[in-house]
Amino acid sequence: MPFTIDTTTPFGERVERRLNSDRIIWLTTVDSKGRPQPRPVWFLWTGEEFLILSRPEGFKLRHIRQNPHVALNLDGDGQGGDIIVVLGEGQVVDKSPSESELEAFLAKYADGVRRLGLTPEQFKTRYKVHIWITPTGLRGH
Repeated sequence: MPFTIDTTTPFGERVERRLNSDRIIWLTTVDSKGRPQPRPVWFLWTGEEFLILSRPEGFKLRHIRQNPHVALNLDGDGQGGDIIVVLGEGQVVDKSPSESELEAFLAKYADGVRRLGLTPEQFKTRYKVHIWITPTGLRGH
């Protein structure tokens, strides 16, 4: 059964809103020794999948190729509330994002790309590996 967010509930509406507006998500992969490895990443929620761009030497790529099970966490409110955890299957594949998905990613992070001292074209060249994460579960409160 495909993953869906029930946006008719307050929780589902909040999840959808935050997936479209939050700028950082914590990606947790599993290393070769079975240890969780969380890291903050930039992401784009397409409504069905998460797109994360990576440099080719990123450890997260090796981890996902060895074990595709990942978790994505949005920051809470600092008081133990507004918790959103998405479980998923990650893939490092040749599936390139559509031009509109890539443009949406670059528009979302235009300021960050500039802070890195890169043009959008340089960013696309440097962060040329595409990670696609298909959600399999959702929890939180």
